Amino acid sequence: MSKNAVVLGTGMYVPERVITNYDLEKIMNTSHDWIMQRTGISERRWADDTQGPSDLGVAASKNALSAAEVRNDEIDLILFATLSPDHSFPGSGVLLGHQLNMPGIPAMDIRCQCSGFIYAMSVAKSLIISGQYQKILIVGAEVHSPILNWTTEGRDMAVLFGDGAGAIVMGASQEPNRGIQSCHLHADGQFASKLWLERPGSKRQKWIDANDIEEGSIFPTMDGRYVFKHAVQNLVQVVNEAFASNNLQPDDIDTFIFHQANQRINEKVADLLGVEKNKIASNIEKYGNCSAASIPMLLDELVRDGRIHSGDTLCLAAFGSGFTWGSCIIRW
Repeated sequence: MSKNAVVLGTGMYVPERVITNYDLEKIMNTSHDWIMQRTGISERRWADDTQGPSDLGVAASKNALSAAEVRNDEIDLILFATLSPDHSFPGSGVLLGHQLNMPGIPAMDIRCQCSGFIYAMSVAKSLIISGQYQKILIVGAEVHSPILNWTTEGRDMAVLFGDGAGAIVMGASQEPNRGIQSCHLHADGQFASKLWLERPGSKRQKWIDANDIEEGSIFPTMDGRYVFKHAVQNLVQVVNEAFASNNLQPDDIDTFIFHQANQRINEKVADLLGVEKNKIASNIEKYGNCSAASIPMLLDELVRDGRIHSGDTLCLAAFGSGFTWGSCIIRW
């Protein structure tokens, strides 16, 4: 009998500190209306000085494990997607494993930025179907707030991002027509500098120097219009690829879960795909762009609010720095 990879449980966690657009008005030349019009974001969460992505991931993981009714000692692999690791090395996955008391359990960080969770699901699907692992914990977690330029100069990037974590437990099932049907992954590094954090890094002789700080290369930068164009174009492409692979049409999808980068991007993608607006899930207004955490956070909210039901067909899709992009079809 064929084996499928299914989502057994979901979880999320966000820090307590809420930062509204009105708070940002006090520290930079911006406004609530300006941010809402361009992004759809009203507020976001900031971690405190003691919290890294692994810490946020612990709380999200515990919620997912509880929902899945899976014990810590039943997990046999951790996949941790993040662009903001606690340290350059080791990866955040091993720190998470230690905090969850999972000694000896392999942990792998996946650095595919905003597409990281889709990439991680694809890896988990293959490993579960092959029989190598039975239950896999996947975490997407980000702490963006310390690496952003919270001045008027850096506002175009700073207003977009929030801190948070989402998690799922994946396992094997022999139920027909359930689980991850397909994943579709892409990348094109020729556009890397259009959305990146250049420094610090090992490409030059010094990890970081005074010029990097003075020039501002220690803060992420983005060519907004260029990224918007490619995000829309590639999200439409990869969703259509998922449709073709599974013989689906937009009307066959119950819920679309797109990466929460910019509400305008997702609305444009929906228009081009001919998707009804009420099928496009969103929580960007409350949390901003949480990169690799966005999709699992939104998925968990939908599950816990009763907006996803057994038998539903979901389409997940993300686009991010790299450029990387991907999609996934799940039958719940």
